[in-house]
Amino acid sequence: MEMKQVLERILNHEELSREETRQILHGIAREEYSDEQISALLTGIQMRGITVDELLGFRDGILETGVPALLNADRYIDVVGTGGDRKNTFNISTTSCFVIAGAGYKVAKHGNYAATSISGASNVIRQHGVTFTDNIDVLNRSINECGIVYLHAQLFASAMKFVAHIRKALQFPTFFNLLGPLVNPSQPKCQLLGVANLDQMRLYGNVYQKLGIDYGIVNSMDGYDEISLTGDFKVKTNQYEKVFKPADLGLKAVTPEELVAGANEDEAAQIFDSVLEDRALPGQKAVVMANAAFAIQVMEGGRKSIDECLQIAKESIESGRALNTFKKFVELNQ
Repeated sequence: MEMKQVLERILNHEELSREETRQILHGIAREEYSDEQISALLTGIQMRGITVDELLGFRDGILETGVPALLNADRYIDVVGTGGDRKNTFNISTTSCFVIAGAGYKVAKHGNYAATSISGASNVIRQHGVTFTDNIDVLNRSINECGIVYLHAQLFASAMKFVAHIRKALQFPTFFNLLGPLVNPSQPKCQLLGVANLDQMRLYGNVYQKLGIDYGIVNSMDGYDEISLTGDFKVKTNQYEKVFKPADLGLKAVTPEELVAGANEDEAAQIFDSVLEDRALPGQKAVVMANAAFAIQVMEGGRKSIDECLQIAKESIESGRALNTFKKFVELNQ
């Protein structure tokens, strides 16, 4: 597509179709546009606000120009946050994934290195000696032998490298920040997504409805892009939309200090280990159980109550199955 025409339409506040943004992403991957044109595109859409179809088109383009991960598994979930809440929490989503897998559900965790916190998913996974790969045989062995596979984003989303330097230079969030949770190369049919505000909850809710997947979207009302238990939090799924208090889950409120990742990657990894080894602070354990429970409810298609799912998550930790799952994962992925 001619970028001049695209930019004129954006300046006129016109919307692009899903097919048009898909073609634009392909053009970016083919290096058909200058840095200045891409900067203008990102800025214009950010100022106007992206539509559901535009976001879906960019998603389609990233998946089509990237490396697929065709997993030999029927039903699995990804648990991920949009990031950028600047709360510097420990690796809650990643830890929850091993609790979910320990409970017998399959997980395809998509992640990257930290952008705004001490430790992202790839940081804590790498800290334990795991080697990232896009080898499909290794990936399938992992999900089928220990119930979980890790997909390091940089190995799969090829188009992202063409805009990385532009995004860094712009120094403000763009629609590429919204794409991260949507471009898992295995395209899971289930996802639990943490968002930092309710506008994002509405946007992703509409996206998931168009994609036709089972989803849960969570937001803590004080700005965490996950269930923090520091106060009220909202959950939107295929079945319901509801505000919860920690007490509704039979859990105590958690202080923000209990959720901090620490001063460096080593300290973040130690917290991760302590949860799986069931020796973490009560608040750390409770937060992981809560996020895992809502993911399990998504996997169950809403057929289990959140109390049942919370008990499943708790047993995964306390029985040692979550820890054993992680040990097997490391063994398979070194």
